[in-house]
Amino acid sequence: MKAVLIILDSVGIGAAPDAAAYGDEGAATVPHCAAAVGGLRLPTFQQLGLGNIPALLPGGVPIAGVPPCAQPLGSYGAMREVSDGKDTITGHWEIAGLLIHPPFHLFPHDYPSFPPDFVAEFERRTGRKIIGNKAASGIAIIEELGPEHLRTGAWIAYTSADSVFQLAAHTGVIPLPEFYRGCEIARELCNPLKVGRVIARPFTGAPGAFVRTEERRDFAYTPEEPTVLERLKNVGVPVYAVGKIEDIYAHRGITETVHTGHTSASQEQVVKFFREKSDGLICANFIDFDMLYGHRRDARGFAAALEQTDGFLRDFLPLLAPEDLLIVTADHGNDPTFRGTDHTREFVPLLVFEPGRSGKNLGIRQGFFDIAQTLATFFALPPLPRGVSFLTR
Repeated sequence: MKAVLIILDSVGIGAAPDAAAYGDEGAATVPHCAAAVGGLRLPTFQQLGLGNIPALLPGGVPIAGVPPCAQPLGSYGAMREVSDGKDTITGHWEIAGLLIHPPFHLFPHDYPSFPPDFVAEFERRTGRKIIGNKAASGIAIIEELGPEHLRTGAWIAYTSADSVFQLAAHTGVIPLPEFYRGCEIARELCNPLKVGRVIARPFTGAPGAFVRTEERRDFAYTPEEPTVLERLKNVGVPVYAVGKIEDIYAHRGITETVHTGHTSASQEQVVKFFREKSDGLICANFIDFDMLYGHRRDARGFAAALEQTDGFLRDFLPLLAPEDLLIVTADHGNDPTFRGTDHTREFVPLLVFEPGRSGKNLGIRQGFFDIAQTLATFFALPPLPRGVSFLTR
């Protein structure tokens, strides 16, 4: 008996009721992406009920090319985030059963973003100065400060609209072991501030042709209560992590992990784990939507990634046995047609496939943690503090 949880990083479905408070009123990642490319071709997502979701939402926007399905194979709904924030950690942690309130600490956008005593201690402990010290797009700040970094060996440090302290460095200047050690130091210094993530952003190349590598690492704040992953592992249910899941959950509640740098590699590993393991939870994050297309406001790339994942699901669904469970959702939005380059506060889709069982309308779920409660029910755990199970069996 296996459960598979696939989190499509940033695949929102429509503006949340409180989107205006985040500056995101009108955002709708999948519908706007579909409109931008003249319609999406997602036959498997459609069969699972994706096209049925917009009608559930207040002001929901239809998905061009993905109309409602009269008899979906899966159960479908939308989830509203109740935690404060719209970043990766907040979304994933709520999916795993937690409530984030108050929110993680946000650094100011303008220079200097980081407190002087924080900067001084980080520089003292790492033996290198920092440059940047502001909010920026990762690609843009590497292009801007990469040449100075090559000359001086200083860290490129920056933040964003998320609760993050990000470090970029050329692997020929700061080798990966030193780079990751610097991130561990930053993680220690960020803990008192309750910063969600420290992110390592290695790159290579020469000025005008810098390229970020796949050695990215996320150093997450440690959860203050057990996630459903930890609860499962503690009672002997194996948890298999794919993508950047182990980093997001601070390496807690994980039995076995394979860190991948792109969605296609994650998809291959999900299939590998599913074929090899007899039971347990497989939890995967498909990162290309956010990393390559959402932040870069590339609607065509986003659309192509959705269609590629549709093909993956087409081939994956027949592998599931009647006792298995597949949940497909997202952690936040990142509308590639919206202003700026930040995440967007949105409802996220909820698609649930149980082979041999009819799909149903799951409605709007008040809290991502309904997924954690459902997994607890599926694996016969005691009820979790939050959430309502949507299991149909």
